[in-house]
Amino acid sequence: MTLLQWFIFFLAVQVVHFAGTWKLYQKAGKKPWQAAVPVYNAIVLMQIINRPRWWAILLFVPIVNLIMFPVVWVETLRSFGKTSTTDTLLGIFTLGFYIYYINYTQEVEYRPQRSLMAATKAGDTVSSLLFAIVVATIVHTYVMQPFQIPTASLEKTLLVGDFLFVSKFNYGARVPMTTVAAPMVHDSLPLVKTRSYFNWPQLPYLRLPGFENVKKNDIVVFNWPVDTLVDYTKPAKGVVVKPIDKKTNYVKRCVGTPGDNLEIKDGLVFINGKELTLSDRARVQYHFNIETNGDLRQDDFIGKYKIKEFTAVYAMGKELWDNKEIQKYLVGRSSLKEIKRDSTKVEITGYIGEDDAIKLRLELLYNKLSANLTYERADLIKKDPFVKSISQAVYIATGAKDIFPQNNPAWSVDKMGPITIPQEGKTVQLNRETLPFYKLIIADYEHNDLKVTGDEIRINGQVATSYTFKQNYYWMMGDNRHNSLDSRYFGFVPEDHIVGKPVFIWMSYDSETGSVRWDRLFTTVGGDGEPVSYFNYFIIGLVAWFGFDYFRKRKKAKE
Repeated sequence: MTLLQWFIFFLAVQVVHFAGTWKLYQKAGKKPWQAAVPVYNAIVLMQIINRPRWWAILLFVPIVNLIMFPVVWVETLRSFGKTSTTDTLLGIFTLGFYIYYINYTQEVEYRPQRSLMAATKAGDTVSSLLFAIVVATIVHTYVMQPFQIPTASLEKTLLVGDFLFVSKFNYGARVPMTTVAAPMVHDSLPLVKTRSYFNWPQLPYLRLPGFENVKKNDIVVFNWPVDTLVDYTKPAKGVVVKPIDKKTNYVKRCVGTPGDNLEIKDGLVFINGKELTLSDRARVQYHFNIETNGDLRQDDFIGKYKIKEFTAVYAMGKELWDNKEIQKYLVGRSSLKEIKRDSTKVEITGYIGEDDAIKLRLELLYNKLSANLTYERADLIKKDPFVKSISQAVYIATGAKDIFPQNNPAWSVDKMGPITIPQEGKTVQLNRETLPFYKLIIADYEHNDLKVTGDEIRINGQVATSYTFKQNYYWMMGDNRHNSLDSRYFGFVPEDHIVGKPVFIWMSYDSETGSVRWDRLFTTVGGDGEPVSYFNYFIIGLVAWFGFDYFRKRKKAKE
């Protein structure tokens, strides 16, 4: 819905409210016109039901208002003597329209001094639960959201099983665009796994003021821009396209900000011609080719150095490689990193399934592998006399179609650019070469009608040779460079997809060992130097609080 449509909808709601309550306002000693003035009528209603005026604010907070409206309907009915369970259920299940019936057909008496305490324990429990949900929803939506690291794309910086607190106020909290949704869940309801929201109505994008912008090196949680798209260009068949704020949450490191000129050379990121200086807490991993002086299995080499992610190296005779059908079958996969040839054989490094290896008659080499390592771990392995050689591997260009912008056969995840990251208000020239970079932005992220016929580009029916961006965009990458689905595949991340900034690890659980990583509990995500756990301080503070509370209550009981 546009702002104009929302304004019309808002006025319609005011008319509905006035028509259904003006007599009740009058019976409460107010003027009928007070039921018609937007916002002011909510403040007056809070006076009538004897609730705090700030409750009126909650009626205009998306998601929270879905809880508050039923509460206010019930409170209104009770303020006029309708306190039975039947009245309560009718008020809720008629979406408040039962108040119309009371307003026009019943001679009710206003009860300004009614008790605000729940009549039963069950009622008190429900009231407490609703209040807790309201508070938690506000915190979850506008202040801090819990988030779990689901994949290894940021290893070793953030680990699978890390539980984070994501700050909403650093970059400014994004007002929910999806207005009808279950509180504190994302795109599906727990257990039943059904959709937790309705696509309509949608609020326009609005972000509250923050105290910083997204910067290079920030770890950022964002909504995956191409969620539910196939080939990143069209909705998946039979899939309901998700609203922006219900797309899958991703967490990556921002390496490029609006207006930057970005290149990736041999796996390293360059911004405006200079290599990006990473945070000293960044534990970036690259693939390294390792050759040993013997069989890797004999020395348990992989276990010794705790190598979790690696790919094998295969060999095939040159006569097989000369078969064009075999070359076609292999080349074009983004999972291939290197192909080395000599006069007699070809060595292939990459993810190749066992069935394919058998089909292609590939020989597995037991003295070579390509491992995911940090530079520090690679230096340690290099000192091992069992290691003959170790060198950083670079993904070759194979013409893989999943590499952004899906049309450049010379690019790979380790060799891209130059790419200019779109900036709000900046204009780019459009032609057959540049359009693939900005096609998703124009058609999907900025909601224009884009049609291309030959060399002619039409935007909203008009021939276009240039385009001016409506918002900022970012380039996000995982620290686990060769095990991360990031901007190298799906392109730019729009500003309206930014969720927040991870600031704190409150829990970390290693599912492989079934143990808690105690040294990671209560550590900050950002900052310099080695992460420091504040868990002991938390325990001391907790014990101190309970001790203080115990003696305070004991003293009060004596008095």
